[in-house]
Amino acid sequence: MKILGPGDDPILANVAAGVFDNPINAAWTKEFLEDSRHHIAVAIDAGLVVGFASAVRYIHPDKPPELWINEVAVSPTYRGLGLAKATMGALFELGKAHDCVTAWVLTNRNNAEAMALYSSLGGIEGGAGIGDAVVGYSFDLQHIADAHPSHPPSTPPPG
Repeated sequence: MKILGPGDDPILANVAAGVFDNPINAAWTKEFLEDSRHHIAVAIDAGLVVGFASAVRYIHPDKPPELWINEVAVSPTYRGLGLAKATMGALFELGKAHDCVTAWVLTNRNNAEAMALYSSLGGIEGGAGIGDAVVGYSFDLQHIADAHPSHPPSTPPPG
């Protein structure tokens, strides 16, 4: 598990199929990694990025800092190994270190895998939107980061 930062662009040059929605753009990657409020935790197997979770540290004049989880994905051949939990756990720890008090994420109600993941991490299901098609989960980072460390189980990757 690694939290990427400035200069880590080359790591995202070797990504397993099914991890990102689109090809990686070098200019956007550099901009993302150089922005101190954008964060990405990656799961790496033998130099290959096999999963990630990305987030934005959100600041507002009348609210404490929050961590908005933008996206979570794992290559289909690496699913079921705890990598999504581990990347989320790494972001929770990072959010807590940046004084974020909550993290939140949205997903489609028909995405049973995501809903199970967020519930298993202690997410509290909240308001729905767009005709009940979207559901949100919030996480209390003051308690959750310690309960879900960013270390995946010791299951070997698929052969």
